[in-house]
Amino acid sequence: MANVYLSARVPRIAFSKLEANGFTVDYYTGKGLISHSELLRKVASADFLITTLSTVVDSEIIDAAPNLKLIANFGAGFNNIDTEYAKSKGILVTNTPKVSTNSVCELTIGLILDLSHRVVEGDQLMRSEGFPGWSPLYFLGHEIAGKELGIVGLGNIGSKLAVKANAMGMKVSYFKPHQLSEDEEKAQNVTYKPFDELVKTSDFISINAPLTDENHHQFNADVFDNMKDSAFLINVGRGPIVDEKALLKALKADKIAGAALDVYENEPDFDKHFAKLKNVILTPHIGNATVEARDAMAKIVADNVILSNKGKEPKYIVN
Repeated sequence: MANVYLSARVPRIAFSKLEANGFTVDYYTGKGLISHSELLRKVASADFLITTLSTVVDSEIIDAAPNLKLIANFGAGFNNIDTEYAKSKGILVTNTPKVSTNSVCELTIGLILDLSHRVVEGDQLMRSEGFPGWSPLYFLGHEIAGKELGIVGLGNIGSKLAVKANAMGMKVSYFKPHQLSEDEEKAQNVTYKPFDELVKTSDFISINAPLTDENHHQFNADVFDNMKDSAFLINVGRGPIVDEKALLKALKADKIAGAALDVYENEPDFDKHFAKLKNVILTPHIGNATVEARDAMAKIVADNVILSNKGKEPKYIVN
């Protein structure tokens, strides 16, 4: 029997599929995230590893697993895995793209609405001091219809977000390294802008890009200086794309109107100073935390293990 180790519990559908196909399945049952030392010990006898983006799979982990054939990452990202080293050892790495798209887009729209209508801020007010009563100029926010949403990273998620934003009456601009064709832009009702221009004109900026060497701290002090002082930043991409120290300074200095963060530079840790600001929404990396998305992700990782064990090519190979 082939052995599968999971670095975290995943939806039951994955266990059911694996057990039905005769695999021996073991998984991490401790509190919090699995430690590096625990993973080292557990992968020693593993033929297949299912891991999450919060688990670092480096060369030491890979070397500790002489029988490893596949690393199936439970997530669209895979920067937690040394994919090149895995490839050098003949180990395939897969991810779970696309199935998270709608969930992340819905969260992004929700954060945009929360920021513009001050929903979270209002909730905190009601839970503390209450309010003096309705009046025409009290606690004003803004409608999002007619506002410009600048999307940084127009992949699967960014494209789906553009559809939803257009449906709500927003004007959508985008930046990505390679501009779409004119026909593609018309079909998606989006306008390409160079990064510097998008930063200056957008009322909301949503980061929907994967992390690369090129976009580490792409959003820095200079960028915040160039944003509208009425603009909001939403990061549902990857934490290190934003220089959080610079963002904190910009927020405190009213350089921008507010921010919503679902991802952080040093997850699961985050700068607690953000929590003291009323114009910041903080969520615990819940972009694809829906039953529908997580079940679909679980099915993909299990199916890829099954395919690999049969000598067939798994889906969504990233190395």
